[in-house]
Amino acid sequence: MDQNELQILLDKLISTWENEVIEFKQAGDGFSTSKIDKYFSALSNEANLRGIDSAWLVFGVDNKSRSVVGTDYHSDPERLQGLKHQISESAEPSISFRNIYELDTDNGRVILFQIPPAPRGMPIAWQGHYYARAGESLTSLGLDKQDEIRQQTMATDWSAQIIPNATVNDLDPSAIQKAREAFTLKHANRISTDEVAEWSDSIFLDRAKITQGGKITRTAVLLLGKAESAYLLSPHPAQMTWKLVGAEQAYEHFSLPFMLNTTSLYQRIRNIQLRLLPLDELLPHEISKYDQEIVLEALHNCIAH
Repeated sequence: MDQNELQILLDKLISTWENEVIEFKQAGDGFSTSKIDKYFSALSNEANLRGIDSAWLVFGVDNKSRSVVGTDYHSDPERLQGLKHQISESAEPSISFRNIYELDTDNGRVILFQIPPAPRGMPIAWQGHYYARAGESLTSLGLDKQDEIRQQTMATDWSAQIIPNATVNDLDPSAIQKAREAFTLKHANRISTDEVAEWSDSIFLDRAKITQGGKITRTAVLLLGKAESAYLLSPHPAQMTWKLVGAEQAYEHFSLPFMLNTTSLYQRIRNIQLRLLPLDELLPHEISKYDQEIVLEALHNCIAH
């Protein structure tokens, strides 16, 4: 949005004033990030419950006088936009602001944080706690509201939903080829390799029940989508994370396609060899600390669910 559109939006939000999906703060540069996390959780959950497209957290507006007073919060644009990453790291599941806008007014700078609704069936938590709003107040998300959100997908197969604007071009050719090879192996007793090889990608994906009538489903994007196609699933996170904890610490995120990247993630695991010496034997047995089949089965079950 340009400055004129942002001014119109701000005027509209101020006229509506605070409710369960709008929060105003004067907010100086030292405003706590943990407070922003809590408001993000609360406003996102309330936006979901009310079926609206966005909630708003606005800095630079005085709560008592209902007037613009300006804010010096994160005046460096790079630092301000970096807040998106900080929120995504702490929110559970990992989502962040849809946009962060800056508006320059005669009375000072205003920041408008656009917060997406919590994904259907998935309330947003911060450090394990779920937040909500009671009028203008921040409060915990009650069990009744948690159940209301979690039950949203009980009658719907989320993974089978069609993504209207997606096409085969949003899928990774290498992942499609891998899926084709797996399909050929599984059905080798009734469908010949040559027959499967003759199918176009669209025909193959339909017969593998990954797409529906040539239309791309969420399943297709999760398993076979290009990394840059993850936005098609927004605000749902399409990401796996490997994390090393201990004396050495590290992490790495793995995006789409999950068909290929589950193996890439597994290869990051330090799977050392253990030497076990049975009581009645002379020579030790060497075994891997983690069984690859068991690890991948657990990971694939997580993706499936």
